[in-house]
Amino acid sequence: MATIGLIRHGITEWNELGKAQGISDIPLNTTGKQQAHALANRLVTEEKWDMIVSSDLSRAIETAQIIAAKLDLPISIYDTRIREIDCGKIEGTTLDERLNKWGQNWREIDLGMEKFEDVSKRGAEFLDEVALNFKGKRVLLVSHGALIGLTLQRLLPAIFPKTNIQNTSLTILHNFENKWECSLYNCTNHLID
Repeated sequence: MATIGLIRHGITEWNELGKAQGISDIPLNTTGKQQAHALANRLVTEEKWDMIVSSDLSRAIETAQIIAAKLDLPISIYDTRIREIDCGKIEGTTLDERLNKWGQNWREIDLGMEKFEDVSKRGAEFLDEVALNFKGKRVLLVSHGALIGLTLQRLLPAIFPKTNIQNTSLTILHNFENKWECSLYNCTNHLID
């Protein structure tokens, strides 16, 4: 059995402004770094983890580095397959800006966004690969909200018809004989003062 802890990166300035980030390389802000430290403190007191894997975007890398330092673990893999959805022309825009520029039906216009199906496919394939290559290991995977949410919807559609993944939330999946189970979803207890 492989256990994978899915972590969304800490908050960024664009998150706070409501801007679509996508593959734009936006760093954590001060609050995001504090969130990552809070999660790292939680993880060091809970069950042992064996390795950390991260998206190659800086907000995920920064989150992973904070956790890695606290847990005294290397970041074993940086991978483009667990990047956020490519938001095409909407990257850097707020919902109001999209409505002003493209109108109410902006979601129906081809603005170069990556298809949800493609995002969930690459996420699921990556998780299957990790589960196969690291059987018996406990792997933390630091990624992004849409990637995590869409992947969960693909792997466990009966449980996750919709998802809402919070910054620095922890979701724990187990893979046993190529079947996925979820024992924890979108947990942010470490952020409660």
